[in-house]
Amino acid sequence: MGEIYALICALLWSCAVILFKKSGETISPYSLNLFRVSISSVLFTITLLVLRQPFITGAPLTDYLILFASGIFAIAVSDTLFHMSLNIVGAGITAIVDCLYSPFIVLTAYLMIAERLGPWQFAGMALIILGVFVAARHEPPPGITPRRLVIGVLYGVLAMATLAFGIVIAKPVLNRSPVMWATAMRQFGTLAALLPVALISRRRRTIFSVFKPHRAWRFSLSGTLMGSYLSLVFWIAGMKYTLAGIAAIINQTSTIFIIIFATIFLKERFTRRKAAAAALAVAGILMVTMG
Repeated sequence: MGEIYALICALLWSCAVILFKKSGETISPYSLNLFRVSISSVLFTITLLVLRQPFITGAPLTDYLILFASGIFAIAVSDTLFHMSLNIVGAGITAIVDCLYSPFIVLTAYLMIAERLGPWQFAGMALIILGVFVAARHEPPPGITPRRLVIGVLYGVLAMATLAFGIVIAKPVLNRSPVMWATAMRQFGTLAALLPVALISRRRRTIFSVFKPHRAWRFSLSGTLMGSYLSLVFWIAGMKYTLAGIAAIINQTSTIFIIIFATIFLKERFTRRKAAAAALAVAGILMVTMG
């Protein structure tokens, strides 16, 4: 079932990325991330109450701390960087950069929890990295300089690195914990990190303005429901019920969905360079899977 959960996650996340791109036209990356985490934390609280799952379990304190740390790295830091990248380079190029998620997960799992790697995995990683390099040399979107394009890609690379670290450190805890409880704890830990920073920021009035009803809510609310609640549950479930590397690879089919959706709904050009970069990245994903 882990593979099916991972595929559902990919489809939901693809829809959410398009909605977040629209939201990013009027909402700053940090504000959008705080909005996502706050709303999803409320949703997870309601879900735990409905399912009658306790907030405090018999899990050791270290499990809580690991899940909190996982949320801080994989959501607070990674998602803010992701939104910064998305706002600069657009959904299509971001989808290609996001292909680094697979090799980063596989490599981090190899280094930290001893999941094995073979020659096919290493070759696949090289192809994915090559695809990202090709994407970075893509013609910038209108109004974006080549330098800004590279910076946007680098934000995306850092987002995937912190995301991989955040989920892999939690993998042993996920293996022995209820999916919904573990997901909720990660969100609560993330909110505990994001909220104080927003409160002491000089821009706090601007940051918190995102919670005032606004036309952008049609994108940010629906994106949050799909990207920070439903897809997160399926993502964690996929990681729990199959190998971290396999789940990451199936999650990466979102690349194809995002490029298609960005072309249809955001009117982003589907160029030959973007097609070549996506082909390299997807081929790399298949090689890692075959390995």
